[in-house]
Amino acid sequence: MTDALVTLERRDAVLVVHLDDGKANALSSAMITAIGAAIDEADADPSIAAIVLHGREGTFCAGFDLGVMRGGDVAAVSALVSDGGELVRRLYGCGVPAVAASTGHALAAGALLLLGCDLRIGTDAPCKVGLNEVAIGMVLPAWAITIAAERLSRRHLQRAVATAEVTDGHGAVDAGFLDEVVADGEVLDAAVAAASAMSQLSRLAYAGTVRALRGGVLAQMDAQIAADRARGAVPAI
Repeated sequence: MTDALVTLERRDAVLVVHLDDGKANALSSAMITAIGAAIDEADADPSIAAIVLHGREGTFCAGFDLGVMRGGDVAAVSALVSDGGELVRRLYGCGVPAVAASTGHALAAGALLLLGCDLRIGTDAPCKVGLNEVAIGMVLPAWAITIAAERLSRRHLQRAVATAEVTDGHGAVDAGFLDEVVADGEVLDAAVAAASAMSQLSRLAYAGTVRALRGGVLAQMDAQIAADRARGAVPAI
């Protein structure tokens, strides 16, 4: 399936979700909807046993759509950020393993997408990875802090979140945004190989274990996203 932003490719039991908006792979409403539809397909199709999120050359995802974030419409910003939170939560609670093929920059919402995936493989080429919200005048929403506290190294959590430290791929492994880096041209193949290995897991056992292992965090994120929607605003300065 192809649309303006996402192409889906089957590699045996792995569904590869290629993200490419031709620019920075901004997490717009349309991109969120397209990725969500791919997750729906994986959930509904028993022949799909893992998914891979693959960025475009040089960029995995450089954050939320700046046209919305800087547009001055508080309600639109809140809706976009909450929709992004639901996407990250869906990835973290997905019924099949999710692998990120991080081809370059992964900033703000892009870094949060990494945190939602089971396994994150990135490029060793120069890139920027991290949660830079504080540096651009935004307080991270509660759901984002929850997933960051869950996935990031305790040694790096304060610097990564409170002081908006951005790093390269190797530093991102140490911080917990990535699990490994490989040569730039090998990212997708490495991610698909990892997803193929995980596709051998029992789908029922995986889904049940995710519910048991992550259920508390998923429920907390649900409540935080719902509270943000009820307020109609996200914290910002």
